[in-house]
Amino acid sequence: MHLDLADLLKFSLLSLSAIFFVVDPIAVVPIFVGMTRTDSEEKKRAMAKRASITAFAILTSFALAGAFVFRVLGVTLSAFKVAGGILLLITSIEMLTGQKTRTRSTKEEEQEGEEKEDVAIFPLAIPLLAGPGSIATVTALMARAGRAVYAVPVVIAIAVTCFVSYLMLRAAVRISRLLGVTGMTVLNRVIGLIIGALAVQFVFDGLSDAFPRLLK
Repeated sequence: MHLDLADLLKFSLLSLSAIFFVVDPIAVVPIFVGMTRTDSEEKKRAMAKRASITAFAILTSFALAGAFVFRVLGVTLSAFKVAGGILLLITSIEMLTGQKTRTRSTKEEEQEGEEKEDVAIFPLAIPLLAGPGSIATVTALMARAGRAVYAVPVVIAIAVTCFVSYLMLRAAVRISRLLGVTGMTVLNRVIGLIIGALAVQFVFDGLSDAFPRLLK
């Protein structure tokens, strides 16, 4: 079967932008700063590293095995695309209106994180980096890939996103000071708009798969 390099590049860019903006490490920065304000720099770096590696493992596992799990549960990929799109749309609306993103973490989870000595696995890796929206995104992208060769860009995009997340968490204090409250708010709302567009596309893809003749 002929491999279209242009389509592969387009899908690679889609995967990277979708996963990065949904994981949204920028939004995790102020939460990480608050949770680790009494920890040493060495401990912060260690937690950022473990959190990023854990998030990579979780997202990659769902990307590679998600479709099989849904088949076992009797859930179609088109249904999951629509569900994931709706979940992302809720996240987008919350970000655009300046509300706390309840689809990422709850106030109770963040409060528990502040009281924990090590926040690397919970709540940093789960659910702040590898949350429901991120899992839905990687699974929907893998379903959209279709061919095995198109699965590679999804895994690479996860790896790049988690590596950048690690770098941003390491520099969390500096980033938070540089951007300030206003800068963080503006960035989150821009990202929210992009996530909204991705959410609508996922819903449309799911409906197109389920009702090909109706939406042709």
